[in-house]
Amino acid sequence: MPLLDVEGFPLHYLDEGQGLPVLLFHAYPLGAEQFRPQLEALSGRFRFLVPDGRGFGLSGEADGPTEMTRLARDGLALLDALGIEQAVVGGVSMGGYAALALVREDASRVKGLVLSDTQARADSPEARQGRQAAAETAETQGPEAVLAAMLPKMVAASASDEVKDAIATLIRQARPSGIAAAQRGMALRHDARELLARFSGPSLIVVGDQDAITPPDVARGLADLVPGSRLEVIAGAGHLPNLERPEAFNAALASFLEALQG
Repeated sequence: MPLLDVEGFPLHYLDEGQGLPVLLFHAYPLGAEQFRPQLEALSGRFRFLVPDGRGFGLSGEADGPTEMTRLARDGLALLDALGIEQAVVGGVSMGGYAALALVREDASRVKGLVLSDTQARADSPEARQGRQAAAETAETQGPEAVLAAMLPKMVAASASDEVKDAIATLIRQARPSGIAAAQRGMALRHDARELLARFSGPSLIVVGDQDAITPPDVARGLADLVPGSRLEVIAGAGHLPNLERPEAFNAALASFLEALQG
């Protein structure tokens, strides 16, 4: 179980595969194992580095709002510890916010950017209020209440019981404090549209065609911000296409990574 000490914080991470380094940030309220379908299918060609966010998976307890900058710096600390100068950086949903925060922290470390089912806009006042309410629900009622509220929104109506069970297992592994800290941290994130428009590296934008949280039109808006970016719409998937339609997601990801490998 690899653990990295980040200024006294125990950061758990997965380090699997070989080749081009790919740093991935998971969605809320899941964990690094969200990317198991990608690791199993693609680690023969690429090296995946996937940290558990603070309060999620096997990482330590969250302390205060988990701002996206904090997640980004954890990712940079992981690259530093492993002696990796540059990596493809990506994430799903909240993980996309963390990936954008890493670009803001040090774009020179980003060989390519993968944003799946996420957005660049900051939260509206109403959205921030909703996050505070969700944080309080996690603290008072625990992960089961979060699971009941989130799961129907996260997947397409056609999602299999196997996929739903995998997501439920990941949510149940999160600590209430980690869930609450992530919600409060997401509420504090900066608008990243101007940042993304300035990013000059290769970019892959992915979205499930049935995503009800960040719909395809949001993904198209992201793609429009980045000249030369590639947009992949995954049929039959909701907010978590890497779990719902892993073969299609893997094909899009592998094609993008292969172009950067050489």
